[in-house]
Amino acid sequence: MESKRQQKFASLLTKELAEVFRRDLPHLFAGTLPPSITAVRVSPDLGVARIYLSVLLASDPQSQVAAVQEHTKEVRHALAKRVRNQLRVIPDLQFFLDDSAAYATHMDKVLSDLNIPPTPKEDEDDKPQRPRLFADE
Repeated sequence: MESKRQQKFASLLTKELAEVFRRDLPHLFAGTLPPSITAVRVSPDLGVARIYLSVLLASDPQSQVAAVQEHTKEVRHALAKRVRNQLRVIPDLQFFLDDSAAYATHMDKVLSDLNIPPTPKEDEDDKPQRPRLFADE
């Protein structure tokens, strides 16, 4: 479980990284939409931040995340410019593809393709007898 400090740090990184992707480094995404930041996990010493990116409309999301990974130093520098008065140390950034949206659509497809037959109607003879508690019932 994350501490309050880690949660605040993660929310600050989420907000500022979104702005970095959108305003400071749009050239990394070559005319496509920048990735969405779905989660940020910060180590207890605040030295490492694991950022999970979701790329929805890209033809190859893994290549877009790889492009961000190649430019990690540039992203970290742009982030440092934005938060230099709020943070003492800028964490090492590690970027990962968040495929939870793709997994959710896959599970929806699997569930919709299930063929569950309707339950047969019960006859009066098939019902279990209700126990008689008293003799005069």
